[in-house]
Formats: sequence, C-alpha cells, structure tokens
Amino acid sequence: MAYDYSSLVQTTKRWAEQALAAGWINTDVAQQLSDVDTRTPDTLFNHSGSRPLIVAFMGGTGVGKSSLLNRLAGKAIARAGIVRPTSREVTLYHHHSVAIKHLPEQLPLAQIKTSEHDNESRKNVIWIDMPDFDSTEQSNKRQVLEWLPHIDVLIYVVSPERYRDEKAWRLLLAEGGRHAWLFVLNQWDRGQTEQYEDFKQQLHKAGFTDPVIFKTICGESLQADEFVQLESTISSLATEHIVAQLEQRSSQIKKDELRQNLQGTRRLLGSASAFQQLPTLWQEQWQRSAQMLQQGFAWPVQQLAKHYADHAADLLNNPATAKYTTRGAKLNLWDDWSEARFDDALDEFVINADQLGVPVSPLKKQLSTLREKAPKIVQAQSELAARQALANPGNALHRGFLKFMRLCEIVLPLAAICWVGYQVFIGYYTSNMTDVEYLGVDFAIHSSLLIAITWLTPFFILKKLKPSLEKSALRGLNKGLNNASNIIDSEIQQVIENFGNQHSEQLKQLDGIIELCAASDRQSPIDSDSPLARMLID
Repeated sequence: MAYDYSSLVQTTKRWAEQALAAGWINTDVAQQLSDVDTRTPDTLFNHSGSRPLIVAFMGGTGVGKSSLLNRLAGKAIARAGIVRPTSREVTLYHHHSVAIKHLPEQLPLAQIKTSEHDNESRKNVIWIDMPDFDSTEQSNKRQVLEWLPHIDVLIYVVSPERYRDEKAWRLLLAEGGRHAWLFVLNQWDRGQTEQYEDFKQQLHKAGFTDPVIFKTICGESLQADEFVQLESTISSLATEHIVAQLEQRSSQIKKDELRQNLQGTRRLLGSASAFQQLPTLWQEQWQRSAQMLQQGFAWPVQQLAKHYADHAADLLNNPATAKYTTRGAKLNLWDDWSEARFDDALDEFVINADQLGVPVSPLKKQLSTLREKAPKIVQAQSELAARQALANPGNALHRGFLKFMRLCEIVLPLAAICWVGYQVFIGYYTSNMTDVEYLGVDFAIHSSLLIAITWLTPFFILKKLKPSLEKSALRGLNKGLNNASNIIDSEIQQVIENFGNQHSEQLKQLDGIIELCAASDRQSPIDSDSPLARMLID
C-alpha cells in the first residue's frame, strides 16, 4: 500500500527523536533525518484541486533566460540584456485566475516580481525566471535552491559559448532525477552544429537517452528557430494527468532517497549477529574480572572476618548496633581499587561492543546504574552470608555431631548416675539378706570416675570441636562474594538482553518505515514515445 510522503517524513522524524534521546543515533544522523525536504510543487500556492504546471527557466549569466520569458509574454516583464546583466530576482508569469496570496516563508512574496496575462492557452502554466545560478552573489544560489523543490519542469538554458558551465552543470547532475527537463540552446544564431552535438553528448553522459533540445534565437535576428515548438511542448504537458504523473514520480523519488537514507541509518545500528555475541563477550570479560576481584578481596575478607568474629554478639543479638559493627565492611571490602577494577571491566566490555559495530551510548546508560549498584550488592550479600554463617557456624555434619555431643553431655552422666544408684540399692539389699559385704571404697571410687568420665568426655569434645567464628565469618564472606558476583553477572546479562530487545524493536520500527518507503505509488506508466519520457532520467 502506498504511503503519503509527508506522513513518512513525520514518522521518520518521530523515530529519529526517540532514537536520539535513547542514544541509538547521534545528533548528526538525527539532524540529517529531520532535515528531509518535504517541499513540493503541490505545496507552493496552497491550492485546492488541480493546479497549474510550474515551469522555470534556469541557467547561467547572460544565456538569455529573461529574454525567453519576455518573448513568451510578448513584452518586457523581466529585465534582460544590458539592463540587468546578472539576474538577481525571481519573476513569475501566470494567468490572472491564479491567485498568489502568499508563498512559503523561504520565498517572500515581496521579493518576487509577478506579471499576469489573459491568454487562456497558457492558463495551466506558471512560468518562472530564476536568478543566475553561476553568479558570485550567494543569495542568487540560495534563491535557486529554495525554488527548485517547487518546480515541475526545468528549462535549462545555455548559449553556444556557455553550454559547459560547471556550476549549473553540477546542479543538473544533483537535481537530474527530481524534475522533468527541457534544454534550450539559446542564441543559436551564433552557434555551430558541433556545439549542439557536443551539448547533446554531455546530456547523454548525464543520463538523458534522447534529450529534448530546442534551438532558439531571442535577439533581433530574423532566422527561424524552435521557440514555437518549445511553447507547444510545454502546453502539451500542462494537463492534469501529466501533472499528477510528475507529482507521483517526484514523490516516489523522494521516498527512494528517504529509504536509502534510512537504510544507511539502519547499518549504523549494528547487526543482529553482533548483538548475539554480547552475552559471550561479557562472560569472558567477567570471568577475568571476577577472578581478579576475588584475589584482591582475599586480604580485606580476612580482616573483615576477624572484625565480625570479635563483634559476633553485637551483630546477632543487637541489630541496632549492626550498622556500627559493619561500618568498616563497605570501606574495607569495596574500596577504590575494587571500584576501579569493576569500572575497567565494564569499560572494556563497552569498547569491545563498539568494535563489533554496536551503538554503545544506550548500553552505557543502562550499565551506569550497575556501577552504583555493584558496591551495594557486594555489601548486602557479604553481610547477609556472614550473619548466616555466624548464626550457624560449621557445616551440617559438624553441627549434627555437636548436637549429638550436647545430648551425650546430658544423657551419659544421667545414665551413669542411674546405674550407680541402682548398684547402691541392690548392694545394700543384698548385704542385708546375706553375709555379702556392702559395696565398699573401690565401688565409690569407680562409680565417681564413671560419672566424671561420662560428663567430662562430651564436655571436652564440645569445647575442642567448637567452630571458629572467624572461620565461619570467612566462609560466609566468601560465599557472599560469590553470590554477589553471580547477582552482578545476572543483572548485566539482563541489561544485555534488554539492550538486544530494544535493538530489535528499533530495527522493527525502522524496517517498517523502510518498507513503507519501498511501496510504490500507483501510477499509470509513462509512454516511452511521449516527450515527457525523453525529459526524465531513469
């Protein structure tokens, strides 16, 4: 489905604005997309319905553009010849029914000379005499460039002496595909056939297969020329059908130019394959950096483990003083060295991503939050793991064995006491019933030793196997650092994933606009035998 060019431009500008804000494109690219020219002949007079064909004489100094317009009008409506050797003004010649009340801001009506006529055969044509493009006056060039987007047909006027004018020729090459062109070799009474053929050959090189060239004479010479054929050709083009064809062709050319511009911008956004390499690129970078950080944390972790062990009671039993207890943790564990190494890791990752052709500005913005968040993650995870380790020192097997010893510390002495009591009772009963001697001193000593052994053995085992708070804190801190490393890695991986999704969305939006630009307007084909076909560059 065809899409209106002005709507495509507005959609492109909106995309460029948000892409610039997000960092996907730089200011120059955004400005280039925002400066897309939307001017057309159709917007020149803000008309409603059908409009006239807009024809302009263009050429260098002294080639006779004004003289041609004066000959067309049958009177001196544009100053020419010795009166104005250099054209500095724009002259409009049109039917009186064409109401020119205002023009675009860049084309002030006060600086334009207008002349009206009553010739009905020329009713559907607006003739414009433009300033000399090759003049040293920069304002002349600016005026020509401002008017060009509003022109349907450009009549490129040359003279036998000046048909190889470099400035006007560069303009023709730049604007060639955007207009229909007629060529006038004026002052032909001074020309030669070799010059005509050379001029025609130059037009072949510019892209015109069979250019339409008229030889005219605008002086006092009575020689016959082709001015009538020029006027007749213009009249044959001044139909609603031809004007519509020119508008549709111009619109499609501008769409193609916009599409090429957008395709160039798309390449600046990087390829999907480059974004797919980012997770692996970060993993390799983080493995090296995490190992370096772990080595650098070795001594601070040992010092912090001692600190935690010395303040374990406050840390676990009095949370209100925890912030004072752990105040040194952040300073000692995540210091300037750690921060510098982490920043180096992110910076190197960004540099490597840039080498892959990935736009790094949005990546930098999303990673910037991790630079501030990483110390907090390390602090929180290391402190949490240290608290948990101090609350549950040792490993599970160790803690299970200690629980068993505490149980034995209670059960074994009680069992020994019960056995001794039983023996005392039985011995006393037996001694009364028989002549057997009562238990005696040896039993008293042995039973005391038994009770002491069953109590002291678990007691000393518990004392000797009591977990070291420092080792527990050290183990907890190392576990916390590993957890923090995994969390940081996970969050950066999430940033990379979000970054890739955002890139895909940007490409999707851009590809949608490019696809709309590629949709051709429905238009009737131009007959290859018609004069219009000869006036266009394919």
